[in-house]
Amino acid sequence: MIITLRELEKATNNFDSSRVISGGGHGVVFKGILDLHVVAIKKSKIVVQREINEFINEVAVLSQVNHRNVVKLLGCCLETEVPLLVYEFISNGTLYNHLNVEGPISLSWKDRIRIALEVARALSYLHSAASMPIFHRDIKSPNILLDDSLTTKVSDFGASRYIPIDQTGVTTLIQGTMGYLDPMYHYTGQLTDKSDVFSFGVLLIELLTKKKPFIYRSNDGDNLVSYFEKMLAANNLVGIVDPQVMEEEDGDLQEVATLAMVCTKLRGEDRPRTREVDMTLENLLVRKKLVPCIITQRRNNEDGTQVQHMSIESVTNDSSRQYTMEEEILLSASYPR
Repeated sequence: MIITLRELEKATNNFDSSRVISGGGHGVVFKGILDLHVVAIKKSKIVVQREINEFINEVAVLSQVNHRNVVKLLGCCLETEVPLLVYEFISNGTLYNHLNVEGPISLSWKDRIRIALEVARALSYLHSAASMPIFHRDIKSPNILLDDSLTTKVSDFGASRYIPIDQTGVTTLIQGTMGYLDPMYHYTGQLTDKSDVFSFGVLLIELLTKKKPFIYRSNDGDNLVSYFEKMLAANNLVGIVDPQVMEEEDGDLQEVATLAMVCTKLRGEDRPRTREVDMTLENLLVRKKLVPCIITQRRNNEDGTQVQHMSIESVTNDSSRQYTMEEEILLSASYPR
């Protein structure tokens, strides 16, 4: 949808500073009222070609994406030197803010692993089910938005890249956030889907430890990933994992910690694909009865041919979830037939 500058000025009280809700590397975000709906409006901070390219890139990427765990782009304004982007408004802040509240208690362990699963689903969709594979390049807790029900919305696609289906990677200028950045991508400039896997693994460690990857240093000078790996190898997770997680986890901490370690292997080829990560977490939550189980059945048509039908069996009375067609295809391919 093309939106006029006049409409956006009216929606934000002429971009009043009191309407600013966040400011990141790719622009300032304003809260506005447009056609009686609350929206988020992103405006570039600096008029330079790189900012223009990033905004255009974000429009190109998000206009091709439709997933419940990716923030929706509603429209844009092309009257300004740098396009203004209009998104659905996500009301509950970022994962980073929820993890780093003051006091000993933040997000519950159940919410943390569900959020991890939803991020993995979004990445699996971007890598495997979008019309052309998309690599996010900046997965981190400040870019994970949460709505009122703590449902995940992956945001900030200014650094994302399309990758032609016949290519496994592409050489690019390095973009990302230190602490989350794939070291092999940093050293070689070769971007692959495994670069997002590394960043996701760091995010998983962040969910486990409540430590900030971009500033954390152990007493020995190790970064968060290195120190976490040492603690896991020494069977001493209590020395690094958030005490709240240690208290709430129910026998699944080791499995999630091992997945985080595998995702952050130095060599990209040693890391799993996002679809494998998605299914590992999905299976874990199904066992814990926190998400519905997907059941596949075979039936005979009138002509005698077999067709496969999919149904969702809720494993808890209050569990419900809508799957996109792409998610259903991926899930059905991963369960026994």
